[in-house]
Amino acid sequence: MTQFDFMGKRKAAYIISILLTVIAFGALAVKGLSLGLDFTGGTQVEVSYAKAPSLDEVRDELGEAGFGNYSVQTFGADTDVLVRLQQTFDEGIGDQVVTALRAEGEQVDLVRAEYVGAQVGDQLRDQSGLGMLIALGVVALYVAFRFQYKFALGALISLGHDVVILLGFFALFGFDFDLTVLAAVLAVIGYSLNDTIIVYDRIRENIRRSQSNDLVRIFNDAINQTLSRTLSTSGTTLLVLLALFFLGGDMIHNFSLALIVGVVLGTFSSIYVAAAMLLLVKLEREDLIPAKRENAAEDELP
Repeated sequence: MTQFDFMGKRKAAYIISILLTVIAFGALAVKGLSLGLDFTGGTQVEVSYAKAPSLDEVRDELGEAGFGNYSVQTFGADTDVLVRLQQTFDEGIGDQVVTALRAEGEQVDLVRAEYVGAQVGDQLRDQSGLGMLIALGVVALYVAFRFQYKFALGALISLGHDVVILLGFFALFGFDFDLTVLAAVLAVIGYSLNDTIIVYDRIRENIRRSQSNDLVRIFNDAINQTLSRTLSTSGTTLLVLLALFFLGGDMIHNFSLALIVGVVLGTFSSIYVAAAMLLLVKLEREDLIPAKRENAAEDELP
């Protein structure tokens, strides 16, 4: 079995995690998330080209025309383009978009222009946040019941680590955050938790089997024993996500990007946050294997 000294590198991993978390919080505080029309509402304009256009050129033309906070994607056929604008709808907005896109001599026709309301209102956002907190609370109770409360603390910090850095990534680079990305964030939570539970299960099993108090060695053995499973699962998942990222089209571009980042974060955190956190909170053998009392045999006498 391959033996890597994962726990020996945990201090460097702590520095990386803390640095990424600080950057993520800074990006969220300074720039904030670029919320899509699902959250903000706005204007949707569908246009039809005579021949399939380059979406990058369409974006450049809209930017040069002074439009801001827009997204461009194909809609059905390659010649049909959907432009979503985060601005108030007015009767002439469709003609303005078509005029901007005809600037390079392209043959463009307006199909429709309409206002799109926010699919996620304030009440639903609040309910979603409350639901996520309740879900994390249930996860903590489950992990504490199945393992021990110190394991629950590590799992919660690991999940928070992944979510914060993923949100910070989208805030830092200004990628649109819409309902598909929100779904990806929830999927990342499930993926990361599953990976963490597998590592925790092997750590608990090895502690109970071993007579040693060298938890660093026990942790390394547990992680190495699950490494092939972790790499095969993460590797095959990433292959699918990369295919979706490059071939899936604009509709799921940010969704697949969020999952790619989330899978990498989840794999990292299951080792260097969830597992290594148990050493920081001073996990001991006695936490899983109650020490026998010296006078236990005498106590049983009548």
